Amino acid sequence: MQLDWEEAHSAALRECLKKRMSFSEAARTLNERFGTAYSRNAAIGRARRMGLSSPKRADRVARVRPPKPTVARLRKRRERPSSGSPAKVDVRERAAALQLRCVAIIPRHLALVELEVGDCRYPYGGDAEGEPITFCGHPRRDGSSYCVSHFHLTRAPEVATERVARARAPLRLVEAA
Repeated sequence: MQLDWEEAHSAALRECLKKRMSFSEAARTLNERFGTAYSRNAAIGRARRMGLSSPKRADRVARVRPPKPTVARLRKRRERPSSGSPAKVDVRERAAALQLRCVAIIPRHLALVELEVGDCRYPYGGDAEGEPITFCGHPRRDGSSYCVSHFHLTRAPEVATERVARARAPLRLVEAA
């Protein structure tokens, strides 16, 4: 790796770029001519330090940028009728309206210290100030922290179960000092 460029190398790079060579072609030419090991990125860096612009090539396709959004265009986009999807509800409104409780199972209401390794950790309570938080406590599903009923209650139907298997981590109770 060569850190300093000799003046002859810089002049040769300047000539290559005048001939409209790409940086990789210029580096290859310099390496053949001087027995060096310049990379394409080294040629780019040296050209920038010398204040040279990149070679303009006729075969390059000009990048087409989308037009900048205008107020009228944004309004028009917002006014489009939705394609059958329901109107989006604010996340905070949805969270306030959701009170996930499972009617298919009667929880054991165990405290955190009473939970065993294979017990469901779906929480109950804690909604009001000072209300204790208890847990379901029924046998949990493999690869999940919840029993089968609570697992299906908290997961969207399209979520793959492999994600749950990857995220499996044993919980430990740590005593507070």
